[in-house]
Amino acid sequence: MNEALSDWLTLVLSGIAGGVLGVIFFGGLWWTVRWGVASQRAAFWFLVSWLLRMTIVAAGFYLISDGHWDRLLAGLFGFVLVRSILIRLTRPLAKLNTATAKEPGHAP
Repeated sequence: MNEALSDWLTLVLSGIAGGVLGVIFFGGLWWTVRWGVASQRAAFWFLVSWLLRMTIVAAGFYLISDGHWDRLLAGLFGFVLVRSILIRLTRPLAKLNTATAKEPGHAP
C-alpha cells in the first residue's frame, strides 16, 4: 500500500514538473514574441529563445521520466494542461484587441 502511494505521488509530482516546464516554455515564447518583434535582430532572438526553451524542456522531460513512460506521460499532461490554461487566460485579451481594431480593407 505504501508503494502504491509513492507511485501515485511520483506521478503527481511529474505532472507538476511538466506544468512548470510548460510555464517556462510558453512564458519564454510569450516574452520572445513580445520583445523580439521590436528588436533589430529579431531572427537572432527567436532562434536563441527557441534553442534555449527546447533544451530546457527536453532536459526537463528526460529528468522527469527517468526511464519510466508513465512519468513522461504525466509530465506531458501537465505541460499540455498549462498550455490550455494559458490559452484561456490570454484569449480575453485577444478578443478585446480584435474588437477595437478595424478590419483592413486590403492586403499591404
